[in-house]
Amino acid sequence: MLIELRTYTTHPGKLRDYLALYQSEGFVIQQRILGRLVGYYSSEIGELNQVIHLWAYEDLKERSERRAALLADPDFKAYVQKMMPLLVRQESRILTPTAFFTPTWQALPDGAEIKTNT
Repeated sequence: MLIELRTYTTHPGKLRDYLALYQSEGFVIQQRILGRLVGYYSSEIGELNQVIHLWAYEDLKERSERRAALLADPDFKAYVQKMMPLLVRQESRILTPTAFFTPTWQALPDGAEIKTNT
């Protein structure tokens, strides 16, 4: 298992707009396609205007398949057109568990299975 940690930095004063847009449009799309949301947070100390979200995947192959499906989704494409002007930058990190830690994951929500040809 691995975690993708994504950090989005919004323009100053645009964090609330970003969160409102994500809540009304982006969340349902990502939850349906990406599946295992581990956490969704905003920063109040340190660097401000940031949203941090964490997604769990079995491996890089699953991540790649789910991200491809997300980027191909027409509803997500429409959402991105509204979301991108609110952002200054995006960062992504892949985190893997240490040898002494065994993560536990929630089951995927209904409909979150990605069908592929592989």
